Amino acid sequence: MTPVELAQLHAAANDRDRPWTAREFSDLLTGPGVGLWTAGGGFALTRTVAGESELLTIAVAPQMRRKGIARRLVQDWLEAIGDQSTCAFLEVAADNVAARNLYDSLGFAIVGTRPRYYARRDAAPADALVMRLELDRRNRKK
Repeated sequence: MTPVELAQLHAAANDRDRPWTAREFSDLLTGPGVGLWTAGGGFALTRTVAGESELLTIAVAPQMRRKGIARRLVQDWLEAIGDQSTCAFLEVAADNVAARNLYDSLGFAIVGTRPRYYARRDAAPADALVMRLELDRRNRKK
């Protein structure tokens, strides 16, 4: 996917948050340790540095939701980083119940909160929950 396509999908998938621009995607994609995972109507952008990997953003087209695409993207990311990272982490809006349930089902645990982290288009900022997964293959949920 091109930076323009990523920005378009990100905007379509994020009706509450500020979408990322093509320029932001372009800048990130040229950085070290960045990974792009795609699957039918969705993508995940990640960065791995010094043995830790972060899910920077994930987006699934509204018409493609509830088909397991986000789960597949996260699982593909976790499988790919398993030998080079000791942990994975991400931030999720506290009010994004579907995403929180997905990450919880994959073994992520809440380790912190970033108050008022997500700027909302038409509402007060939302807190971000910082979630972490230790990459011990014996304990990873599928």
